[in-house]
Amino acid sequence: MAAKAMYQAAAMKRKLAYWKTYVGRPEEDWARRLAMNQLGRGLYLAGHDEDALSVQEAELSMLQRRGASERDMLAVQSNLASTYGKIGQSEQALQLKRDVYSGYLKLYGEEHKETLIAAFNYVLTLGDLERWEDAKALIRKTIPVARRTLGDNYEMTLSMRKTYALALCCDGTPSLGDLREAVNTLEDVAPTARRVLGGAHPTVVQVESYLQHTREMIHAREASPGAA
Repeated sequence: MAAKAMYQAAAMKRKLAYWKTYVGRPEEDWARRLAMNQLGRGLYLAGHDEDALSVQEAELSMLQRRGASERDMLAVQSNLASTYGKIGQSEQALQLKRDVYSGYLKLYGEEHKETLIAAFNYVLTLGDLERWEDAKALIRKTIPVARRTLGDNYEMTLSMRKTYALALCCDGTPSLGDLREAVNTLEDVAPTARRVLGGAHPTVVQVESYLQHTREMIHAREASPGAA
């Protein structure tokens, strides 16, 4: 942990030096824009969240003034949404992630990797806010696209399916049908995730933990009178 902190501090120092080198250039200068972006990212990674937010909001405002491309705007909005989420401004994060997903969908279509990433980020924030119905609706639509375009072995595809199973279990009082669908999903994901990612990978650990817990939920429900 100490080594990681030292690395982040050194990286932050380099980004600050980079920014100081180019801050005097015009806003349209590409090196200045890159330095500002890197500064915001570095502050975020170093845990200076409020400072990161200020830099990212200024960067977005600058891009809007300069008439930047939609792609560049979406990238900055995505970073800003992550910072909002990190500092606990969940509603702002949700709104931005929805806008980013819609933006990529219009720009690239549903099968582009950036669109799929944006959709999944939006789903995760919906889950954080326990808006499980909305999360399930979007991820049901997104998973077939991810499986078709990225493949079943891709880490994000596996994580999407894990998250769908979690949403089935967390939405109020799930039915036995929902719980069984969650188990079937996790049973299908688990061996692939273990083979592709390795048994110690966090996604694999979560899949296997969710699977065990969901099986226990089914067993308890089936042992109760009037299970449905």
